[in-house]
Amino acid sequence: MGKHVVVGAGQVGAHVAVRLAEQGHEVVLVSRSGSGPDHPGVRRKSADAADGAAVAALARGADTLYNCVNPAYHRWLTDWPPVAAGLLRAVEATGAGYVILGNLYVYGPPSGPMAEDHAIAPSSAKAAVRARLWDDALAAHEAGRVRATELRASDYFGPGCLDQSHLGDRFVPPLLAGRPARLVGDPDQPHSWSYVPDVAAALVAAGTGDRAWGRAWHVPTGPATTYRAMAERLCEIAGAPASRVGSVPGWLVGLVGVASPMMRELRHVRYQFDRPFVVDSARSQEALGLTPTPHDDALAATVAWWRDRA
Repeated sequence: MGKHVVVGAGQVGAHVAVRLAEQGHEVVLVSRSGSGPDHPGVRRKSADAADGAAVAALARGADTLYNCVNPAYHRWLTDWPPVAAGLLRAVEATGAGYVILGNLYVYGPPSGPMAEDHAIAPSSAKAAVRARLWDDALAAHEAGRVRATELRASDYFGPGCLDQSHLGDRFVPPLLAGRPARLVGDPDQPHSWSYVPDVAAALVAAGTGDRAWGRAWHVPTGPATTYRAMAERLCEIAGAPASRVGSVPGWLVGLVGVASPMMRELRHVRYQFDRPFVVDSARSQEALGLTPTPHDDALAATVAWWRDRA
């Protein structure tokens, strides 16, 4: 067993830390607040991810460092560059492997299913920030300064997913209560959804094995399914009233965006729900030895988590 440092205690980082601890590893979970799951195998520490020296001190002797940082979406342009630089300094200083939680924004609007060799073509400044993060890590890997990999996920859902998930608190609680759920986009377009425990499993597999280094991978993700179909199946599994699903009109997004930074920023990614947005994860499934959780099982666990929370 080894030492693993997870930076970011949010909806993915917490799952990664617990999964590593349950495998018997020494786990340090780093966040600004020192928060995280109450697990006997997880040691929580407070540090600024942009402070490379502070993170390096916590990562001394670590096998792998996981970048699960998740700044508020409207702060990506200001928050990501110093965090990316700080974490890269930390892994260079310690020799820890570097596993990055990435996303599909780097590809821009797709014309078909996205595999790992899809062209990098970010369509916004925020997407370009994420592309640069991986470019810098890959350059350091190719120069022999670090070992790096990135796992790219689609939109998250599952236990622990709240306001930053399209299938989070604006989706599950209304449906369970018999109220409508509304998507910023077309609810009938095929879309790939990444189940958070599968995201964590992929990060851990990459960080504890030898096959992932030096390239980016997709998180093993189930078949593309529409927002409407996910709503219908969730209600069936939960025994809730038949789902009612709608679309938030563009003018309303603009109006609400005056007061809500998150809604204001959704204009950058609306293309993901105005056309098919489909992930091909066959290569990573083979390389990492993982398969995505069936949607029914994932939705059942999601419903159970929300009901326990209520």
